[in-house]
Amino acid sequence: MFTSLPSFSAPFSLSEPSVSRPTTPLCSTPRKVSLRIFPDAVDNFHSLKGRRLVCYGGGAKLCRRFYGLKLWILENINLQQRNRKHGRAIEFKSIRSEEKDPLTNHLETTSSFGEGDIRLQNDSNEKTSTTLEHKASSSTHHQPDGSITSMESKPVVQAHSSSFSFEGREGPSLCIAVIGATGELARTKIFPALFALYYSGFLPENIGIFGYSRKNLTDEELRNIIASTLTCRIDHQQNCGDKMDIFLSRTYYLNGGYDNVQGMSKLNTLMEQIEGESEANRIFYLAVPQEALLDVTSSLARNAQTQKGWNRIIIEKPFGFDAPSSHQLTQSLLSKFEEKQIYRIDHLLGRNLIENLTVLRFANLVFQPLWSRTYIRNVQVILSEDLGVQARRYFEGYGVIRDIVHSHILQTIALLAMEPPISLDGEDIRNEKVKVLRSIRKMEPSDVILGQYKASAGDKVDVCWNSLTPTFFAAALYIDNARWDGVPFVIKAGLGLIKHRVEIRIQFQHVPGNLYRDRIGHTFDLGTNELILRDAPDEAILVRVNNKIPGLGLQLDSPELNLLYKDKYKVEVPDSYEHLLLDVIDGDNHLFMRSDELAAAWNILSPVLNEMDKKNIVPELYQLGGRGPVGVYYLWAKHGVPWAED
Repeated sequence: MFTSLPSFSAPFSLSEPSVSRPTTPLCSTPRKVSLRIFPDAVDNFHSLKGRRLVCYGGGAKLCRRFYGLKLWILENINLQQRNRKHGRAIEFKSIRSEEKDPLTNHLETTSSFGEGDIRLQNDSNEKTSTTLEHKASSSTHHQPDGSITSMESKPVVQAHSSSFSFEGREGPSLCIAVIGATGELARTKIFPALFALYYSGFLPENIGIFGYSRKNLTDEELRNIIASTLTCRIDHQQNCGDKMDIFLSRTYYLNGGYDNVQGMSKLNTLMEQIEGESEANRIFYLAVPQEALLDVTSSLARNAQTQKGWNRIIIEKPFGFDAPSSHQLTQSLLSKFEEKQIYRIDHLLGRNLIENLTVLRFANLVFQPLWSRTYIRNVQVILSEDLGVQARRYFEGYGVIRDIVHSHILQTIALLAMEPPISLDGEDIRNEKVKVLRSIRKMEPSDVILGQYKASAGDKVDVCWNSLTPTFFAAALYIDNARWDGVPFVIKAGLGLIKHRVEIRIQFQHVPGNLYRDRIGHTFDLGTNELILRDAPDEAILVRVNNKIPGLGLQLDSPELNLLYKDKYKVEVPDSYEHLLLDVIDGDNHLFMRSDELAAAWNILSPVLNEMDKKNIVPELYQLGGRGPVGVYYLWAKHGVPWAED
């Protein structure tokens, strides 16, 4: 051991359980060690001799600097070990801030022979702090090797340990409650999506999954119900069975009975038992009928919200029956929750096609100058379902307008037509979407075609002979702003059609004074450049261009340049519920409708809904498995839109 002031030499090894100290303690009085002085401390460590770190500086500052450096190194090792252990665990804000750059956090340690207080504080809005207290005896013994021991029992954190641990959990716990857990939606979509996120490492290890309904089940019975619906990724199935067993062991059931007030109180108690004393966040997925929504949300707000973190609720569409009922529902929700807590989910908005809209628009220079009335002739949004989709919920009164058009179709148009947001923050994107929705002209009944498929009992589909609820909707919309003035946005959405097809077609203007007009063929419209964003049957991005046919002579063709996802990307595409649930966990709300977006969408559709209620518009019957009502062809021709080929 070498002791020399103003220089000091000490053994330094991460593998050693203790650091030798001089016979005379350098820190005889309480000192604070802060990582904010670390850069200055580094300047005093000038060389390494073998396994000894040689320090230069006054003895009064030496202990503080050396001790702070050691604690920082040990904590950094702990972080790396935890990262390896948990893999791609969900990145809560506090953990994300901690892992981004350890030097930006403040690790303050009070080191004394009286009381020690170690506190980890993040610079983000959410803070995690752990206080560890221990008292050492007033008498200490100096060992022959220079180390210091205490006569008292071992404290929670020892200064000489090669790593130090924090009591309690390593991060905020997360509880997810599925209200209506025994329903078809929960069994076939929500629980499988939650397991897929857990299996891929996007949920924390201390997750708690809670099923809540009125059926009398046990934990094990719920686990048996959902176990058959859980699958692992095709592209990576390591430890699938083990992960599934762990996930099911973290799943619990509660019979809420018919009194939601008592039921939610019991749910809160059960969650608190799982959460312990750590910071806790909660998500409530309300997979319940619309008529039960108000009672459930009222009981939940009063009896099941945590006070130790954030609370978020997920509500399934449709969001009301019309503008007045939607407004009443919104006001009821906002009286109990803040807008930022409410996530109105539409699974169709979780498709990769929708998420890719903003990427194509704002990350590709080739499209930015073309995205306006100057170059775009029309936009077609098409969602057609084949015979495989049952329409029972449509005949119950909601119909294709309230279920698909109000949310999915109008949200797609808003993302497609909005101005560039100032950032990718969810609120900035929603601000631009609502501007588009408010600029859409109210629908005229003359620009709308409604249809209902006709079927016999042998077709094995839902049939309701006396219902006027539409299963098909087509319309032409116009956005009254400088960018899109005069450009028709045509919609086609229906069930029981010839094929399953989900795509957006953007047709560009004709080339002015086209020199090759006579060479394109018998139909000049076929030579129009077109951008096609297809989600089904095979996800792809297609660009239609004009090209010379090889050979003698000069004849043009209009082939499609295509990016077929299944050929380019050899990965399994996550289900849309996985995408949207992960967005809720991360607090990303740009694909969820805000209250003002909801009101603006109802305002667009209200004239047509009012005429339907008065029975002034009667759905046109069309053949099951056909192309839809004949009136659609006339509507397209009225607005100068070539019919997209089936």
